Amino acid sequence: MNPTTQEAFNQGNLRANAAYQSARRSVTINPITRLEGHGRIDIFLDDKGDVERAYLRVPELRGFEVFSLGRPAEDMPQITSRICGVCPTSHHMASTKALDDLYKVESTSAGRKIRELVYNTFILEDHALHVFVLGGADFFVGPEALPAQRNIVGVIGKVGLEAGKKVISTRRRLRELIAYFGGKVVHPVFGLPGGVSKALKPEDLPKFKQLAQDGLEFALWTLSVFRKLVHGDPVYLKMITSDAYTHKTCYMGMVDEQNKVNFYDGKLRVVDCTGKEVCKFAAQEYLDYVAEHTEPWSYMKFTFLKQRGWKGFVEGPDTSIYSVAPLARLNASDGMATPEAQAAYESFYKTLGGKPVHYTLANHLARIIEMVYAAERMVQLVNDPEITSPEVRRVPTSVPKVGIGVVEAPRGTLFHHYETDEKGLISKANMIVATGNNAARIAMSVDRAAKGLIKGGHVSEGLLNEVEMAFRAYDPCLGCATHSLPGHLPLKVSIYDHDRRLVQQLVQD
Repeated sequence: MNPTTQEAFNQGNLRANAAYQSARRSVTINPITRLEGHGRIDIFLDDKGDVERAYLRVPELRGFEVFSLGRPAEDMPQITSRICGVCPTSHHMASTKALDDLYKVESTSAGRKIRELVYNTFILEDHALHVFVLGGADFFVGPEALPAQRNIVGVIGKVGLEAGKKVISTRRRLRELIAYFGGKVVHPVFGLPGGVSKALKPEDLPKFKQLAQDGLEFALWTLSVFRKLVHGDPVYLKMITSDAYTHKTCYMGMVDEQNKVNFYDGKLRVVDCTGKEVCKFAAQEYLDYVAEHTEPWSYMKFTFLKQRGWKGFVEGPDTSIYSVAPLARLNASDGMATPEAQAAYESFYKTLGGKPVHYTLANHLARIIEMVYAAERMVQLVNDPEITSPEVRRVPTSVPKVGIGVVEAPRGTLFHHYETDEKGLISKANMIVATGNNAARIAMSVDRAAKGLIKGGHVSEGLLNEVEMAFRAYDPCLGCATHSLPGHLPLKVSIYDHDRRLVQQLVQD
């Protein structure tokens, strides 16, 4: 069953009982859709039919930290890229940087530039996926459109066939650049401690220069389309700035020496809900600033600012909850390092009332601004004379012990932390992924949206989708984020016949 049919089938059948469940004082959205991974939302109503509490529950578990134990450290970039088929390049790059630190070796200049070229290409391609296929579809076709229309097919119907072809062909060409260096797109193999495995041949440079320029044109076109169809629509702008999608938390993002957004390298900067800097630290210091909390209703961990302590799911000046992802990166920075992106950055804050912006749905426009930056950075890198240098790796000589690597994944800050024994085998692995960093705010967003939208027991398909929009704005990857095991793993197997009638249910509590 194709994704379009599957979403319509899931939502049409599994949500058909919403009215019945409402009478029982609960509503379940199962499965939630257009994200990476599996989850459900349980909404509990009071006697008036208003929402008491809504939970985003994540029932899947992936134990990469455990089965990485005993493996050679140099295998980790390939092992961890299997965590997610949508953002494998993020894990591959964070892991490669962790190996740099582990073996105490610095990449050659050309190797670093190739890494950054590939990574910005990936950011541009992955952000385009979210804008046109996942979260952005709610705006292009409308949040109350039929489930079968809230997808790439519906988007093409809205923006036109030629525009749809542009989206598909540009993403394909960007993915070809990643495959040029990595051998393949889904699980690339190119990062090595001290550099990369392949140089850019001079005869191949012209096509990549053209691709970078076309990528910039594509990003600017996406920005103009979104501004016109979404931020230019007063109904959408009212939704974006509504209380149902607003949270005043802290924000974390990677910045360069001028506090400008950087995806590949820099320090982590955290600002509070007023925009004041709370802390700024190097990757190797993350354990002094970041801690994790667990809840019995989710296999995700909930990160918080360690020095402030866990205070629960609260917001405001003293909260320890922070957000990552595009909006957080813009809030945590002093601007963008390229001209077109900087102009879009300034317009973003002017349109939305100043900095910082606390509107969760503003992540979508922030994501497109990052597309512009990534494309501009690609143009800079392919025009750097050193990009075709054959000196792409420095071979490490140190004995591995501890290594920490951080990148900004499309979904936010991603930490990889490895420790090895005397043979170079992994004795400890810790990965704090973007969705883990966002988990507390996502939980708050789902709860806030449900409380703001569902009143008097009135539940419709459109309202349930608007609740889902609260988590889609973060572009979450639940497969990446599920690393907590606060108890035993429950299992429920439901067996249906060809008419979807429940035949048997096997339960392990």
